Amino acid sequence: MKTVLVAINAKYIHPNLAIRLLKKNTSYPCDILEYTIKDTINSITDTLLNYDIIAFSVYIWNVNFIIEILSILKLHNKTIILGGPEVSYNAMYYISNSLAKFVIKNEGEETFNLLLHQLYNNIFDYNSIPNLYYENKYTFDKLVDLNKLKMAYDLYDDVENKIIYIETSRGCPYKCSYCMASLDNKVRFFNIEEIKKSILDLINKKGRVFKFLDRTFNANKKMFIELINFIILNHKPNNSFQFEITGDLLSPDVIEYINKVAPKNLFRFEIGIQSTNILANIAVDRIQDNIKLFNNINLIQNGNVIDLHLDLIAGLPHEDYNSFIKTFNEVLSLRPKELQLGFLKLLYGTKLKSEEKIHGYLYDNHAPYEIIKNNYLSKEDIINIHRVENSFEIYYNKMYMKDSINFILDNESNYFDFFFNLDKLDGYNQKLENIFKKIDDFCSNKKYYQILHQKLIYDYLDYFKIKPPLWWVEKLDPKSKKEYLRLIKEKYDINYSILDLYKYSVLVKLENIFILGIYKENVKEILLIDGGII
Repeated sequence: MKTVLVAINAKYIHPNLAIRLLKKNTSYPCDILEYTIKDTINSITDTLLNYDIIAFSVYIWNVNFIIEILSILKLHNKTIILGGPEVSYNAMYYISNSLAKFVIKNEGEETFNLLLHQLYNNIFDYNSIPNLYYENKYTFDKLVDLNKLKMAYDLYDDVENKIIYIETSRGCPYKCSYCMASLDNKVRFFNIEEIKKSILDLINKKGRVFKFLDRTFNANKKMFIELINFIILNHKPNNSFQFEITGDLLSPDVIEYINKVAPKNLFRFEIGIQSTNILANIAVDRIQDNIKLFNNINLIQNGNVIDLHLDLIAGLPHEDYNSFIKTFNEVLSLRPKELQLGFLKLLYGTKLKSEEKIHGYLYDNHAPYEIIKNNYLSKEDIINIHRVENSFEIYYNKMYMKDSINFILDNESNYFDFFFNLDKLDGYNQKLENIFKKIDDFCSNKKYYQILHQKLIYDYLDYFKIKPPLWWVEKLDPKSKKEYLRLIKEKYDINYSILDLYKYSVLVKLENIFILGIYKENVKEILLIDGGII
């Protein structure tokens, strides 16, 4: 009998920790196969047909893909086991449609091992196994004892080129009614010394990017600080450590300490604000001190040491269109490095899904179950917010033009309206020169345009490592460019010949300034030169 654990990942760089934990904590042989959602269904099923027991790790981003695979496998008399958050609260759909024989709810390490024991030994006492759906039955809930769990970080491969997922705890102390983490309120912690040892081993294996799966990494302040200090002492120069943080749970002294002792960009904090509307937060059982939260975020931003990623959710109860605009504008005023504008998803098992009729939710019946409208947001409102998401992702989150976009926001009173109107300007593809030209054209009638135009050209030239194509109208003819370069070389100590300058540079002459970009032998220099002294 041959067993395989299967992960369908979003990308190659996203390995699956769950299947590695299952393998590590079973006494029965099983292979691990990892694919991405870009692999073909037929190539995957052709390989899986070589196994008798096939177990899938199922999430909201891969469930539709996996259902296609299951529809083929059901014709071949295989024993299918499903686990993961996407099937834990919708198990009977898969069993009743003969897509799976067993579904494991929530934590599966103990369940998987006990189930394999019975399958390998022809025992049929499934009622004795915790967290298990089979036929039309469910057994009983049981939490895994984390102290008895074997860690599986040694099963990671190619750690230099993949994100390394780590968990130091399970469960969440909060009860946000839209979130599946709220279904496990008992927070339990792994042995911190074992975690440290695993992190150090992975760093020594040239692991670079570490992402912690804890729903609230700073739930235990003592453990949080201990791990932060350990990372500071043991990291390598190219390391990045990412955590989900509850922002208003942070202490200002902890933020100031990290700002003082940590190197820049070693840590990335992901903070879910979701909404600044108090009624919306109350409606989803979310406790949030907005004043303390914003003060802490400002401390993080002012320190300029920690990368900051903030999240919003459009579609929460009692948050109408104007309220969401207010939330968006208030949060963007904090100028995080990245702001994800997300849309509510009605997930199986969550309290909010059980209240869908109360709030008039209409949502997609297929994963990811995203909101279409509710009592507070019309379909048109949702479409408009998606338009803002589209332009915001390109012009803010991609960081093509950080200085320029912040200058724009400093001069705009309604950020939401700016990105909404920017999205309406059609006729441009996604080449970078067209992205810059689009926003330059869009702002051409703004009072601040002259300064912005200069900043956009500078940001554009600074983004590239090789000489880029031009998009602006101020283009010099060859003779003028050569003459200006000669004058600039005479005036300034520029260590290039005129011939090299002409060949490897971009020169822009604006009203009062020259911008010179030099790209030669993997060396880039961007210079601002006063146009009045040449």
